Amino acid sequence: MPMIAQANKVANKVDLKAKLFRGFSDSSRLSILNALRVGPLTVNDIVEATGLNQSNVSNHLGCLRCCDLVIRSQRGRYVYYQLADARVAKFLDLADELLADVAKGVYECTHYDLPKEAKNGKCNNH
Repeated sequence: MPMIAQANKVANKVDLKAKLFRGFSDSSRLSILNALRVGPLTVNDIVEATGLNQSNVSNHLGCLRCCDLVIRSQRGRYVYYQLADARVAKFLDLADELLADVAKGVYECTHYDLPKEAKNGKCNNH
């Protein structure tokens, strides 16, 4: 394969990975994914577990379903949502492990969209 074609393939993979991470980058979507770690839940269950409103949960579930991170199933008159792949839960577990070691740096980094009190952090030079 020519070098330019290889570079384009790598760039496309990086772009796709960045798009995947955007699915995890919203705090509401992340709250929903965390709630679903315990197993299938209805929208009402997710609302109760996350404290988000029903409309917000429904909108984010649509996004997560579109990205194949969450699936839904009908059981009688109830619709249940669950993680589409066990690796999503493993990914969240790994993120928790990593965050335990890098939380201070992530919190202080001014290049991420974090609460305003974190804006005076240390990442100004990169």
